[in-house]
Amino acid sequence: MDYKRLIIRGISYSQTQSGAYALLLEHEETKVKLPVVIGNFEAQSISLGLEKDIHPPRPLTHDLFAKFVSITNYELVSVIIYQIIDGVFFSNINFKNKANNEELIMDARTSDAVAMAVRFDAPIYTTPQVLNEAGILLELEEPAQQDSDSEQISAEGDLASLTLQDLQKLLEEAVKDEDFDAAMELQQEIKKRNKKIE
Repeated sequence: MDYKRLIIRGISYSQTQSGAYALLLEHEETKVKLPVVIGNFEAQSISLGLEKDIHPPRPLTHDLFAKFVSITNYELVSVIIYQIIDGVFFSNINFKNKANNEELIMDARTSDAVAMAVRFDAPIYTTPQVLNEAGILLELEEPAQQDSDSEQISAEGDLASLTLQDLQKLLEEAVKDEDFDAAMELQQEIKKRNKKIE
């Protein structure tokens, strides 16, 4: 089948469903977006999987399963979002045994599949049918991007007055308290400053 590769464009708080988040996937070539509604835990887990420098004090469920997969000599090869029924996406996680090349396919919720894919840097694919049925093309991207940038700058204005040492302490506290949203924001500020130093 002609699978279409998707990349993660971001995670945002869902405006339509309270307590939910929207995972935005994008087809690399056509820029068609595939929004997937996910829960709070999965949103945090995907964010942490993308942010390789932040490690929670205790392993999350996806970290635990990723470690189990590695210990059993398997690797996660790919994730395929293969269909959508009544607004629900269905996905497979494709594993391969490193010793004998045996393949293993597991059914999974799309949010869990993506959370695992980011931990293995595995590609995420979908079918042309899913893209046609659920994909959207956002043409008015520039103004929205500028708005989010200006919000980010104003939010970072508070962090700008802190020293690098203070930011590092706050980051450690946020990770200990499992406040991963704050941890991500602090991590970005620290990275930005370290780039300036280099």
